[in-house]
Amino acid sequence: MAVAKPVHAADYLDAAEDRYPPGPVCVLFGDEPFLKRQVLARLRRTVLGEGEGDFSLATFEGPAALLPDVVEELGTLAMFGSRRLVVVEEADDFVSRYRAELEDYVARPKARGILILEVRSWPANTRLFKAVAAVGLQIECTAPQSVKLTRWLVSWAKTVHNMKLAPPLAEQLLEMVGPQLGLLDQELAKLAVTAGPGGEITSATLQRLVGGWRAKTVWVMLDAALDGKTEDALTQLDRLILAGEHPVAILAQISASLRRLAAATRIILSEESAGRRMPVRQALERAGVKPFVLGKAERQLRRLGRHRGSQLYRWLVHADLGLKGDSELPLRTVLERVLVKISAPASAQSR
Repeated sequence: MAVAKPVHAADYLDAAEDRYPPGPVCVLFGDEPFLKRQVLARLRRTVLGEGEGDFSLATFEGPAALLPDVVEELGTLAMFGSRRLVVVEEADDFVSRYRAELEDYVARPKARGILILEVRSWPANTRLFKAVAAVGLQIECTAPQSVKLTRWLVSWAKTVHNMKLAPPLAEQLLEMVGPQLGLLDQELAKLAVTAGPGGEITSATLQRLVGGWRAKTVWVMLDAALDGKTEDALTQLDRLILAGEHPVAILAQISASLRRLAAATRIILSEESAGRRMPVRQALERAGVKPFVLGKAERQLRRLGRHRGSQLYRWLVHADLGLKGDSELPLRTVLERVLVKISAPASAQSR
């Protein structure tokens, strides 16, 4: 039976395999490649089984794929088992080119094979979305938000890596690595080797093993910028980029900390507009800053000041858009501008 509403990848992976049966068309949408890989592996196992079932799998590259070839592959007799699985990767352009034909196919599937479309964008207001909702399965592959991401980490550590990770340590791991699920999974795998089957991770182990020099360098870079050491911050950024770290990943790692400073600033300004005084430390606690970094965060926010603190959200949004193609500046320069803004006082920036 089709699932009318999209299911999140985390829920799909946690559920029993028969909870969300694939229909004739399945769509994996979103910007989290790690979740897409996990969901696709689960669908392959569900449809084709283990062993030689992969002989009944065909994969097309979306930009070059032709719909007649895809449909022909769907109708080909499976070598093993009763169904074929056909995957169109990076299918946004493919969907745009063949939207009307795909609507017709979804309405009247002519083959027993299952078609999987892997896309970034999947608007809910299109006829194709509604057609797939009626007969197929739509899985949202985006990083879970905040609390859900912590729960996912705890569950993933237990079910996949066979180790215990307490929620506070899951939050600490997020602080250290950022919300990049692939990197988080790599760090969990490394921790599992130390913990052993069924073992429990300690804070000391987390601090000793996680992230390597790159993760540490990101936090050294951010601390230097927030302490006004612009040259040091840019030097650390240079090391990261030369080592192959992608600017999008760097921004993701520093954004969580900066958003908490921004949230604390908003709380303080909101309380003052209501005629109440809010201590900086209390505002940081309400913004979700963890106890073990409260002292450092308070010092950084006092130096940042309310004027720059109130602009952090805007700076991060502009940087995110710039890294995703909304700016003609080099990606490195987009990041450098963020570091300079939070590092140099407003008077120095104007000069």
